[in-house]
Amino acid sequence: MSRGADALTFSEATSAEAFAERFSAQNDPSARLISAVVCHLHDLIKEFRPTQDQWRKVIDFLTEVGHAADERRQEWVLLSDLTGASALVEDINSRRPAGATPNTIRGPFFRADAPERQSGSTISLDGLGEPLIVEGRVVDLDGEPVPGAEVITWQANAQGFYENQQPDLQPEFNLRGLFRTDAGGRFDYRSVRPAGYSVPQDGPVGRLLADAGYPLHRPAHLHFLIRAPGFETITTHIYDAGDPRLAEDALFGVRPELVHSFEQTVLDGEPASRVSVSFVMVRARPGRGK
Repeated sequence: MSRGADALTFSEATSAEAFAERFSAQNDPSARLISAVVCHLHDLIKEFRPTQDQWRKVIDFLTEVGHAADERRQEWVLLSDLTGASALVEDINSRRPAGATPNTIRGPFFRADAPERQSGSTISLDGLGEPLIVEGRVVDLDGEPVPGAEVITWQANAQGFYENQQPDLQPEFNLRGLFRTDAGGRFDYRSVRPAGYSVPQDGPVGRLLADAGYPLHRPAHLHFLIRAPGFETITTHIYDAGDPRLAEDALFGVRPELVHSFEQTVLDGEPASRVSVSFVMVRARPGRGK
C-alpha cells in the first residue's frame, strides 16, 4: 500500500498530525523545531478561529517584516528581541553557577572589528557628552584574576545613537574598543555617559507594538563581550542605576547584578561620572564558551 493511502486525511481535528507526519523522517533539530512551531500554530488557529481576512492581516505583517530586513537592518531579529524570544534562548543556553556574570543578548549594533586600544585611553572619538570613567576587573569564580582577557565594549552616545546608526555624524568606531586585562585582571578606559533610547518604531514590528502600548525603551547601558582561553565567553550589559526605565527594558536584559551606580566625580576639572564593574567568568565546558 502506498504512503498516500496511509496518510492522515487533513481535517480540523487532524491538521497538526497530518503536517507532523510529513516531517517524521526529519532528524535535524531545526526541522523538528519548525515542525513543533507549525503544530502549535495549528493549535492557535483552532483556539482563535480567525477569519480569512484576519489571517491575511497576519500574513501581510510577516511579509512586511521580511521586506524590512536587509544587510543593514534585521527586522526579524528585532521581532525576536522584542518578544523576549532572543532573551529566552540566551538564558537557556548560558546557564551559569551563582556568582557568575549572566549573559544577555548581543543586540544589533555589535561590530566584531572594534579596534584595540590601550588601557586608560578613550573610546569617545568626538568627545561629545559627559565624560565617563570605566574601571573593570575580570575574575574567575574563585575571585582570581583572569589576565590577558579580551574586553570588547560598545555603547550609544549621549543622544542614544550608535556609531553605525549615524555613519555621517559619528566617527568610524566611535564609542567602541577592545582592551586586554593586565596581570591583575584589570582594565580601564574613558568614554561618555550613554543615554537610553527607543528601539526602532519606523518598521512593522515597532509600529505594531507601539500601537499596543508596549514599552519600547532601552535604559542607558554599556555593552561588553569578554573572552579568554579556557573560559566561557561573556556577552552582557551594564545598566545605569539612575535610569528611571530599568523595569521597562524592551529586550528583557536587565538583571539586578548588572545594574551599577554611575557615581559623580571630576575629570580634568570638569564634572564626570565613574562606574566600577567586575565580570566573573566560568571555566568552559565541552561545546560551550563560543
